[in-house]
Amino acid sequence: MPSDAEELVDQLYDMVQKAFALPFGQDKCILDRDKVLGIIDELRATLPGDIKAARQIVQNRNDVLASAKREADDTKRQAEEHARRVTSQEEILQNARRKAADIVYTAETKTVEMQKMALSYLDEELRKAEETISVSLGELRKTRAEFRSAVNHAEKAKPKQTES
Repeated sequence: MPSDAEELVDQLYDMVQKAFALPFGQDKCILDRDKVLGIIDELRATLPGDIKAARQIVQNRNDVLASAKREADDTKRQAEEHARRVTSQEEILQNARRKAADIVYTAETKTVEMQKMALSYLDEELRKAEETISVSLGELRKTRAEFRSAVNHAEKAKPKQTES
């Protein structure tokens, strides 16, 4: 005897299909009551198991879908968190680069200003040294001129020797 509900329904269908039609009632037929009731009893016995199995399949499918949805939500949440961290790190990096560029610019500007100040100071000190040297040179020339004049004067004032 078949135990599958589909086969039982197929058997019942075949019985009705092959049954003798009543005269003047093409839609009515004669069936073996015991056979029909036996098939229906088997169908009743089979259906709860099949329904239970179908329900279990549906429940398993729902469990798998729920698990997949949880995994998808977790993966999405992790991806969003990762994206936030990467974005945050990128922002931090960009801010650090901007600050570094500002520091370098400020340092370069101050270096240029300090170089200008150092050159200006050096130029001023060289100018003072040049003035001092120029004054000293003038005094040296004057002293030398006085010295030459004294030498010339001494030579003229030298007594003349007589011949003896």
